[in-house]
This record gives sequence, C-alpha cells and structure tokens, in this order.
Amino acid sequence: MIVSDGAPQLDTSVPHSARVWNYWLGGKDNYPADRAVGDKVREVFPAIVENAQACRAFLARTVGYLAGEAGIRQFLDIGTGLPTADNTHEVAQRIAPTSRVVYVDNDPLVLAHARVLLNSGPEGVTDFIDANLNDTETIRREAARTLDFSRPVALMLMGILGHVEDDDEALGIVRGLVDLLPSGSYLAFYDGTDTSELIVEGAKVSSEGGHDYHLRSPERIARFFDGLELVEPGVVTVTAWRPAEGSDQVHQDSYGGIGRKP
Repeated sequence: MIVSDGAPQLDTSVPHSARVWNYWLGGKDNYPADRAVGDKVREVFPAIVENAQACRAFLARTVGYLAGEAGIRQFLDIGTGLPTADNTHEVAQRIAPTSRVVYVDNDPLVLAHARVLLNSGPEGVTDFIDANLNDTETIRREAARTLDFSRPVALMLMGILGHVEDDDEALGIVRGLVDLLPSGSYLAFYDGTDTSELIVEGAKVSSEGGHDYHLRSPERIARFFDGLELVEPGVVTVTAWRPAEGSDQVHQDSYGGIGRKP
C-alpha cells in the first residue's frame, strides 16, 4: 500500500512494498527490481525473512482474537498486500463463518489478484476497494456496501504506515480512519521499529534502492493507539503478542498491538 495522488500503474522496474514483502515470504508475485531490493536488505539485515514471517503470524493471531474472544464480525483490512496463507478473511471465517471482510489496496498487481481475496466462504462476504490509504471518504463510501458502520469493525493496518514518513500525517490518517468506526470497534496495527542497528541499516538500504520505509521507535508506535483501550499485553514486539503455546518468541524488530475504541 502506498499513498499517491493518481491512479496506480504497474511499473515492474520500480520495487513495490507488496511485491518485496511477497518475495521475503517466499511468494512468486514479484519482479527483478523487487528481488534486488529484497536481497540487498537481507544482506545487511539477515533476519528480515524471519521478521516478515513473524509479522504474518501476528496478523493471524490478532484476527483470531478479534473474531474469537472479541466477537468481531466485520473487518476493514487496509494495505492488504498480495495474497498468501492465512489472509484475513480465511482466519476470520474459520472462526466465524459469517464474517464480512473488506480489503483496501491501490497496487495494480494486488488488484489483479483480488479474486483470490474475494473467495469468501458461503456464509460470509468479502469485497475489495481500490483506494489510497489517506482517502477515507472513498474507503467509507465503498466499504459501506459490505460493512455496517453502525456495528463494531476491526480496522487492520499491518505494516503500512512505515511508508508515511511524517508522524503527524500518519497519526492523522489513523485517527481519520478510527473516527469512521463506532464504539466497540478495534484497531489492529504493527510496523517496523528502529530497535536494532541491523534493521536501521536495512531500512536505509531499502530506501536507497527505491523502496522507502520509515522506522519508528516503540514509543512512537504506541502513539497510534492514543485514545483507545489497549488489549493485553499492550504494544509489544510481534512475537510477544499472545504467542501460540510452544512458539518461538525470538525478538523481532516490529511492534504492534490491538486497541478498542471506547
């Protein structure tokens, strides 16, 4: 997911976040420019693949919590990325088959694969919106075809706000989206953190290669949950957020959590 002013065009000569991420996760929907940046980052930050896998597992656990313990039946997943295992609708509908999921992205390759994300279970619904992260008006209008905004919604913002450099702009985007949602809704969020020298160097190499990503401190990540009620254990490294029993909890340089709108 990127923030842009015009209609997205597929340019395979320029690396894109969704495709670089797909490469790190072992997918095939990427191009030489994406792999070149991915390899350069991995040279200086070898743990990037494990970090990407840990973030994907965090998404699955948070959706599991929301659809299970929290009883949420509506999900708005912005910055969807390319389909892989355990997409939001798959996790949610395994737990609650009637779950309704709206995906939002503006990468043309993601749009080309939207049919995979729209493969809803028979009792639930999925939809896909072509929109920018900061276009709250379009997101609200189009999502309302599938979601009932008078009832709680889980807003998923997974690893995308690192593409917005300015903290005030990023905070404004999150607050604008949370304002769309009624009381009892949730924000599920993670992003990369500047918690090791290696990831800082990796982000620098990535930006030099044309794939900008701006790390924040855990304290700055926590600000995105201002005004929300944090779900235990709060804002922590993704491997420490309600890990599966017996799972590897090696620290990763991404932090996240879930907050409930009062």
